[in-house]
Amino acid sequence: MPVQLTRTDEFALITLNRPEALNALSFAIVEEIDAAITEAAKTDARAILFTGAGDRAFCAGADIAELQSLPPHGFRAQLRRGQGVFARLDELPIPSFAVVNGLALGGGMELALACTFRVASPKARMGLPEIKLGAVPGYGGTQRLPRLVGQGRALDIAMSGRFVDAEEALAIGLVNRVIECDLMDGAKEYARQFTCYGLPSLRLVRDSVLRAGSLPLADGLRAEAELSAISFSTEDAKEGTSAFLEKRPAQFRDR
Repeated sequence: MPVQLTRTDEFALITLNRPEALNALSFAIVEEIDAAITEAAKTDARAILFTGAGDRAFCAGADIAELQSLPPHGFRAQLRRGQGVFARLDELPIPSFAVVNGLALGGGMELALACTFRVASPKARMGLPEIKLGAVPGYGGTQRLPRLVGQGRALDIAMSGRFVDAEEALAIGLVNRVIECDLMDGAKEYARQFTCYGLPSLRLVRDSVLRAGSLPLADGLRAEAELSAISFSTEDAKEGTSAFLEKRPAQFRDR
């Protein structure tokens, strides 16, 4: 199977499994990613981890031969479909983590950008090389990258098509952590810093932060107040505040 959904501890693991093609994306594989996300969301997993099979690539981008065969109207529809699949990660009640074990290029980097967090091995290299094909990224790269690293850095990366190594990716905020030890073990350890908390509050704080990229400050502050008020109406918030006052660990139940 080119996309595999498995369980590893409390996490749903989605693996792009085309190591012979550097885990490149085809339109069919985008549909399989969509199906895997749907299945993962039905489980009690605390987060989704994405990775690529083998030790060379997370995902080296699109299937170029497939792209060449499409007329413009078909190409636009496929791009919008891929954008929609990746955008689903923002709608899930659980966070997502890109575990970047090598090359993450083009659509592969765009999948990583769509995840809530990104962790990388020291050998990871990321980029949007579409400019070298005379093309523009189409799965969200030009929109998510500047929100993450700023407009100037995004222009530098997207207009040059250059690769960003793990050290630079960490320095500019493209990845959240570079893991020197076993990558998957380190990714799980990193993820548990977040998944130990209640899922409602995790989703609400994520939604509030994401709104900062698209709203004027005054509107963002109103949205934050609304989301904070919602969070304090949950059972988890009642448990968290009680646990604080009683000087004991909180037992969150995702309610």
